[in-house]
Amino acid sequence: MTDLLTSMQAALGLPTTPIPFIGDGALPSAFAVTELACASIAAAGQASTELIHQQTGRRPPLEVDRRLASFWFSTSLRPIGWSVPPMWDPVAGDYATADGWIRLHTNAPHHRIAAEKVLGTCIDRADMASKVVLWNKAELEQAVVDAGGCAAQMRSWQAWQAHPQGLAVNAEPLVQFSESADEQHKPWLGSVAQPLAGLKVLDLTRVLAGPIASRFLAGLGADVLRIDPPTWNEPGVVPEVTLGKRCARLDLHQSNDRAAFEALLNNADILLHGYRADALERLGYGVEQRRQMAPGLIDVSLNAYGWSGPWQNRRGFDSLVQMSSGIAEAGMAWQQAAKPTPLPVQALDHGTGYLMAASAIVLLSRRLESGRGGSARLSLARTAKLLIERGAGDSTPLRAEAHEDQGLVVEQTPWGPAHRLQVPLKITGTPLQWTLPAAELGAHRPQW
Repeated sequence: MTDLLTSMQAALGLPTTPIPFIGDGALPSAFAVTELACASIAAAGQASTELIHQQTGRRPPLEVDRRLASFWFSTSLRPIGWSVPPMWDPVAGDYATADGWIRLHTNAPHHRIAAEKVLGTCIDRADMASKVVLWNKAELEQAVVDAGGCAAQMRSWQAWQAHPQGLAVNAEPLVQFSESADEQHKPWLGSVAQPLAGLKVLDLTRVLAGPIASRFLAGLGADVLRIDPPTWNEPGVVPEVTLGKRCARLDLHQSNDRAAFEALLNNADILLHGYRADALERLGYGVEQRRQMAPGLIDVSLNAYGWSGPWQNRRGFDSLVQMSSGIAEAGMAWQQAAKPTPLPVQALDHGTGYLMAASAIVLLSRRLESGRGGSARLSLARTAKLLIERGAGDSTPLRAEAHEDQGLVVEQTPWGPAHRLQVPLKITGTPLQWTLPAAELGAHRPQW
């Protein structure tokens, strides 16, 4: 079970040493989803132990629990007496077209408006289905995208490999590193127990990969400040992903808020962002501007469909990339189902999130050695290629979740008390632990 881990280690420049995965069983899927969960969490853990080794001469052992890794790739939060809001907008989902299948992503209000601009106002799923079935999938996909919405027709892996975007992203590395010419000589302020203590992480990411990356960094002691626009909300995932962070709001179209953002960026060690490839450029915070504002910055970014090719600036999410890249089609054949069959969890998001965290820590180790900052680029579609090419995984079912899988601490969230599942990653002497409970977006001030 080393294929995915070895690929990740090579992409990150980590030693290709085996890491123990304890337990047995796997999530039911046409693909090795549990292996992806274990490997990506292990890679982030190994990046942390290599940092500790670089700074102390001691390399702590680590291991990953297969069951807990699988569960964390769904949700880690177990509310006590309350429920997390639904993940999906009522009309989001897969629909039959005149010649196949399409997925409409309508969770954000402006994305639903874009879809309804094309299809007409829809009161419910049945109404939407009656409109979608009149369209050809390719024409509807393009029309929704042109309207500023999010849609993906179901393609096979073979079709994706021949598509201009599939060709482009599949030729990219899993992690695209580059070193900056700027230097920032800062000492290591961490410890074995909290290797990222003293680091400021400015988090501009939203559902779901980026927030998972920053949650991991917070668990190792980093000071994470998440920034959202004034009206953004993602109620179905905020309790899951804001653990350990402070969350503020800024409007980067307002001069006062831009000044506040620039002050934050100037003092940041790590910037995480998941906007479309051209979005920060249009706001005046392109690669060169960021480099000038924050010399030596560690800049880690992701997008949905990759950093080259005709779709590099296209809106996308895990569920859409699964449709585009052939994952949903392969799942349909595997399950002998009559409709698209996605992965059992949003594994592209979670896997890419842990790879982002690993990349940030690798770049930190490099900066501590050379003084130079650097960047890493990742994408959901490139992670999809890794998973697809790995093929089928273990078919043994996981043992069902039990009460003892939960941690003992009660997390006092704004929505009510909750437990978290026990952490799947164990690093000797370096416990993943969070000092702040999950918070509402905008609950804190935009300052370090």
